[in-house]
Amino acid sequence: MKIFKKTLTASVAAISMSVAAFGMSASAGAETLKLSHQWSTSDIRHKVAQIVADEVKAANVDLEIQIFPSGSLFKAKEQWTPMTRGQLDMIVYPLAYAGGRVPATNLTLMPALVKNHDHANRINESPFMAKIEELLNEDGVVTVAKGWLAGGFASTKGCIRKPEDVKGLQIRAAGKSFEQMLEGAGASIAAMPSSEIYPAMQTGVLDATNTSSSSFVSYRIYEQVSCYTPAAGNALWFMYQPVLMSKKSYDNLNDAQKEALAAAAKKAEEYYTTEGRKQDADSIAVFKENGVEIAELTDEDFAAWQALAKETSYKKFVEETPNGQELLDMALAVE
Repeated sequence: MKIFKKTLTASVAAISMSVAAFGMSASAGAETLKLSHQWSTSDIRHKVAQIVADEVKAANVDLEIQIFPSGSLFKAKEQWTPMTRGQLDMIVYPLAYAGGRVPATNLTLMPALVKNHDHANRINESPFMAKIEELLNEDGVVTVAKGWLAGGFASTKGCIRKPEDVKGLQIRAAGKSFEQMLEGAGASIAAMPSSEIYPAMQTGVLDATNTSSSSFVSYRIYEQVSCYTPAAGNALWFMYQPVLMSKKSYDNLNDAQKEALAAAAKKAEEYYTTEGRKQDADSIAVFKENGVEIAELTDEDFAAWQALAKETSYKKFVEETPNGQELLDMALAVE
């Protein structure tokens, strides 16, 4: 009887070891994709990536996504080439950074092209965005999840509502196309990263700035300015920052993995839009709490800026981009 019990115990132990080994081999057999981005783990864009990773893992399709935040794998503007070559699987990326490789993507950071988050969502489903996707596919890239973040203006000299309000101001702009438009309005451009805005305003080197809603708050710009023009019903600054994937990596996925990725992307996009709106609203609240005047753009203000953009940044884009006018018309056709 003792021999039987020992034999049974040994058999159960062997089975347990086999099950454990099977589980380990199943986990080890799951394909792991590498996703890179430039932001901290508290940033909305990291959280979007984390939703995609968590949902894909929960789908149990032998696919996992390992996230490398804060530029720990590649620096921000060094991510595109390894991704197109299949050396990096996924990125969260301001698409306008790819303007040197795919000039059409410069339209995804163009002043007065996107009015608000509802308009951005309509653009996402438009023939214009389908054309952008086609161009990305040709360069070896697939879009996983779409997302836009907005921004505004702030000034130490008064409110910025119309183009004439920036004449003579020393201003920092977020993006080449915005610099072109603001120069057309008579402003002088001071190039600097967002992290340098506060001290530049504090010392009088800078009169006004344009940046994202979240940067206005995180860099405490409200301590230096008298008026804030936020992203609200109308916004001049929208930047497309999707989750992208190497087409080589995507094509290697099986159907179940692609379905899981698509389902994860849908949840991530919903979060992106909701949190993007919240960042805009939160920034307004913070500026108000700090005694800063709020100046929201009217439809007439927006139209005046767009008219200026057509003569400056839009015109330059058309001159420099193959089929630029056709692409611009497609974007402007989305109402």
